Amino acid sequence: MRLNKYLSKSGIASRRESDTLIQMGTTEVNGLLCLDPAYQVEETDIILYDGKRIKPEINKIVLMLNKPPKIITTVKDTHGRRTVLDIIATSSRVVPIGRLDQDTTGLLLLTNDGDLHQHLTHPKNSIPKDYELEIEGRINDVQVKKITRGVYIGDKEYGRAEVLDQETNKGRSKLILRLRHGKKREIRRLMYRIKVKLFNLRRTNYAGLKLGSLKEGEYRKLTDNEIKKLWDAG
Repeated sequence: MRLNKYLSKSGIASRRESDTLIQMGTTEVNGLLCLDPAYQVEETDIILYDGKRIKPEINKIVLMLNKPPKIITTVKDTHGRRTVLDIIATSSRVVPIGRLDQDTTGLLLLTNDGDLHQHLTHPKNSIPKDYELEIEGRINDVQVKKITRGVYIGDKEYGRAEVLDQETNKGRSKLILRLRHGKKREIRRLMYRIKVKLFNLRRTNYAGLKLGSLKEGEYRKLTDNEIKKLWDAG
């Protein structure tokens, strides 16, 4: 097993994030610093992360959090800001599946299952995620077509979303968009490019799972059936 996968299966971070962590000098193999994410871990190897021995998690869990605003979606923050892991109380090392930016609220999944993490974040699986937006005015048919077809959002990237619903009341609209890939701050960049003022952004649905009655700052463990639904998505 590659070292980055070993860290992922141990609940440290995603495989991609594990690459960076390993190259930052966080990981030792048999008492020696290892900077190679592709190192092949043997059964007899002793792996330390930040000075503590780690092993792949046997008991897999997936948590659903209703993320509040002003909370960072990361494993650790170098600026001392509160992260989603400061909210979660569990003996298992869990990591966020994807990210919500600091000001975005709503449904965030966390897990110690590296394989599920990989399944849900790999672009080829196109996992659907729904967002509720509060915007100024109303997007018109031309803007809807642009969003559906794809809009250049900078940094050599195109943003794209399905428009599922739009309700307008007193000069503001509630807009429901569906993403299937999710680039960094994609919805905010999309709205900026089509010149729409965005007031609030909240994720409400992930691969068919919904927040339900979960309040901001609360979290719960997913059932086996819900986890199966995640595996079947895409």
